[in-house]
Amino acid sequence: MNGRRIRIGSGAGFSGDRIEPAIELLEHGQLDYLAFECLAERTIGLAQAARQINPGGGFDPLLEARMRAAMPIARQNGVRMISNMGAANPLAAARATTQIARELRLTGYRTAAVLGDDVLDLIMAHDFPLIDREGTSRDLGNAVVSANAYLGVEGIVAALGMGADTVLTGRVCDPALFLAPLVHAFGWSMEDWNRLGQGTMIGHLLECAGQLCGGYFADPGVKDVADLARLGFPFADVDEQGLATFGKLASSGGALTEATCKEQLLYEILDPAAYLQADVIADFTGVRIAAQGPDRVEAAGAMGSPRPDTLKVSICYEDGFIGEGQISYAGPGAVERGRLALDIVRERLRMRGMDTGAMQFDLIGIDAVDRRASTGSCAPREVRARVAGRADTLHLAESIGAEVDALYTNGPMGGGGVSRSARKVLAVASTLINRDLACPRVEIEVA
Repeated sequence: MNGRRIRIGSGAGFSGDRIEPAIELLEHGQLDYLAFECLAERTIGLAQAARQINPGGGFDPLLEARMRAAMPIARQNGVRMISNMGAANPLAAARATTQIARELRLTGYRTAAVLGDDVLDLIMAHDFPLIDREGTSRDLGNAVVSANAYLGVEGIVAALGMGADTVLTGRVCDPALFLAPLVHAFGWSMEDWNRLGQGTMIGHLLECAGQLCGGYFADPGVKDVADLARLGFPFADVDEQGLATFGKLASSGGALTEATCKEQLLYEILDPAAYLQADVIADFTGVRIAAQGPDRVEAAGAMGSPRPDTLKVSICYEDGFIGEGQISYAGPGAVERGRLALDIVRERLRMRGMDTGAMQFDLIGIDAVDRRASTGSCAPREVRARVAGRADTLHLAESIGAEVDALYTNGPMGGGGVSRSARKVLAVASTLINRDLACPRVEIEVA
């Protein structure tokens, strides 16, 4: 790899990810940028619900812990950070980050909030066809909690151009967190489709953090990965053409190999020839992945075509409640006692007038996942019975766990370790809007 290049690290692959590997990269990775990818489909709906309770909340619950640990090191080593930890409230996230910067005496620290992804008012005012099921957005009625468009790099690039040390977004396309610093640093044209396709591939490989270094990849005896308890997060060295070499710190656990990169390349993209993003339609079918040394892998060959005219919107809506109860049985006859327990709860719920046809009655370890499984000639000596089901009200959902709880003295012998829960269900539907209906804007907070 020749000429100018930048190094981008991955600091998180989901909201609850570990903080230590990101700090390790900040301290020893010689990074230019570190991106934290922390939003799943339903995460922003949960964040919006939290914001309704506390208008100053609605951002990632680990934002303050991550920023408090990362900001002093990032400032010292000249690393700029980018994250979608703003979730449902990027501006509040930026203000919380700025307050931390003041407490840490990081004078002049600039935190940008990228806004514009929240399109709830638009979705509630009009009717849009759903793309993942029959019906339209209006069919969801007043159950809608949030609606967020997947923005591209535009707002992040603008924030970096305004000198932001940290950029916090709401919903953006996951690879955009990593593509944006490439566009900013190298001045890539937003119509250079092949470079944007290559940058999207780089972002896609980095976005799940530990997965690229052997997490989620490991399968003992089939795909062994060493020292997973100290799993490191990856980085990429990228040149102006978009050629990338991926690596991890030698001091960290895990393994970054051709195989881990190939698995991640195909992870959750649907069509490798047309990976639809807000900035480009990426084509990964020509990607070449080759090892360059221990924990060093080069990736090139992604292409791109003009971006879609529409943006995907995730609509989170309330969809009833789920109740659950679990109880364990051990020793001789554990399976039989577990099945009897399930039969008792099934009949009790029918007596309450509940529809048990769509509920789950499982013995974990026997049939909770693989319905073809059987105990054979060696029946387990311990099982955990689980009952879970949907209900229209919280009261009915709670009754599922209550009936499991009652098995202590009203069911077969030896039951114990009961757990029970009931929660509101947030479901997700998707639609498309014209990209001009969601315009990013940037606000800067300065410590």
